This record gives sequence, structure tokens and C-alpha cells, in this order.
Amino acid sequence: MTYTQAALLGVVASVVLDLAVLRTQLLRRRVFWVSYAIVLPFQLLTNGILTGRRVVVYDGDAIVGSDTPQLLGDGRIVYAPVEDLLFGFALVLQTLAWWVWWGRRRRAG
Repeated sequence: MTYTQAALLGVVASVVLDLAVLRTQLLRRRVFWVSYAIVLPFQLLTNGILTGRRVVVYDGDAIVGSDTPQLLGDGRIVYAPVEDLLFGFALVLQTLAWWVWWGRRRRAG
């Protein structure tokens, strides 16, 4: 499985978890998108530093684009492969979805 496939699978699984399994419906709420907009620049900054300085190196056969980091283009945004943004989105969504779900269970119990 390529990094691209794993990233897409992570997004799909997180969306299904939010909308159908946990039913937190965060993707339909403005507060989620505002939260994600706050997190995203910091993700880009961190990924940019790690991949731009080649602390983290990706195999060009496993990602969209090549293995040579560049600021923008060739499947990269601020040096990081676009797949990192997909994984970051899935991570934020799942973290918040579980947080809301566990919070609801605690109040109900």
C-alpha cells in the first residue's frame, strides 16, 4: 500500500467514523472547520521544517510527486507531500470525534 492510498483510506475511515459510527457530525459543524483552520498552519509549518530540511524523507514511488522536496508543486505544499495534509486531517477529525463521543457518553452515564 502506498502512502497515498493509506492517507486516502485514513480520511475515508475518519469521515465514516464521524458521520456514521460515532455520529458526532463534526464535519457538518462550523466549529470543526474553524478548529481545523487553526491547526492547519501549524501542521504546514512543522511538516515544512521536517521535510524541507530532509529530517523526514519520502520515497517518490509511494507519494504523489517526486522524492525531492520543493516549497510548492510536484505534489508538495510547504515541502511536505499532500498526503501529510490528508493524514493530518484524519488525525484531527478522529481526535475531536472521539473526544465529543466520550464526552457525550460521560454525561449520559
